[in-house]
Amino acid sequence: MFIYNKKAQYHETDQMGIIHHANYVKWMEEARLAYLEELGLGYKQVENEQVFSPVVSVAVQYKSPVHFADEVAINVSVKAYTAVKLELAYEFFNKTTQQLCATASSVHCFIKNGKIISLKKEMPVLHEKISALTAGN
Repeated sequence: MFIYNKKAQYHETDQMGIIHHANYVKWMEEARLAYLEELGLGYKQVENEQVFSPVVSVAVQYKSPVHFADEVAINVSVKAYTAVKLELAYEFFNKTTQQLCATASSVHCFIKNGKIISLKKEMPVLHEKISALTAGN
């Protein structure tokens, strides 16, 4: 599991003074990018190899609100992985209020030249690192 810390910004709030629901998806992306960077294979490096990882699906379940200036810990983990598909799980924990504020998941595939590929063949180092994370699942 990887923990990404985020401070809720004023511009992310809605008319009710809470973080707008669409920002959770943006936060998921920030956390995912930081997680891959932590693994030593950030998006820039992967994309330099002409491999891209588009989002196939996103799901978010909201539990409690986040307000401006709240500190949020986003726990990211690999939920499932095949060489062609990666599913990540996210837990948003509001450190300010000590409450779970959301759970989420995102599914990604891997493409090169517009075609779905296997990371095992195209990027074996990344494949091995992700596989090692799922070994305990």
